[in-house]
Amino acid sequence: MRLIIGGAYQGKLTYAKETYHITDGWVDGRICSREELSSCRGVHHFHEYIRRMAASEKQSAVLTDLERQADEFAHMLVKENPEIVVVSNELGYGIVPVEKTDRLWRELTGRICTCLAAKADEVVRVVCGIGIKIK
Repeated sequence: MRLIIGGAYQGKLTYAKETYHITDGWVDGRICSREELSSCRGVHHFHEYIRRMAASEKQSAVLTDLERQADEFAHMLVKENPEIVVVSNELGYGIVPVEKTDRLWRELTGRICTCLAAKADEVVRVVCGIGIKIK
C-alpha cells in the first residue's frame, strides 16, 4: 500500500499515476462505494470518502471512538486491498473548522491517514507536483 498526501491542487493524482504507472483502475472518494474501494488500484479524494463514511447514519457512532475506528478501518483497507494507492489531502493545516462535524472529520481523516502511513510500504508528500518520500 502506498499513501500520497499533500495540499489541495498540488498534483498528487498526476504524481501517483506517473510514478506508479497506474492509468486505470482509479476511483473517486467523493462517489465510490465501499466495494470499489476494496478492489480498485487507487483512490483519490480519499479524505472525501472519509467524510461520507463519517456522515452516514450507521457510522455516526464511530465519531465517539476515533482512534479505534481509524485503526480498524486502516487495517481492513490494507487487508482487503494491499496494493492500493491512496491519495488524500492533508487537512490538519490552516484554520480549525468552526463546525464540530468538520473538526471531527478532519481529526478522523488525520487518524486514518496516520494508521495507513504506519502500515504503508511508502508514504510520499507532494508539493507543487514534486514528491518527497517520507517513508
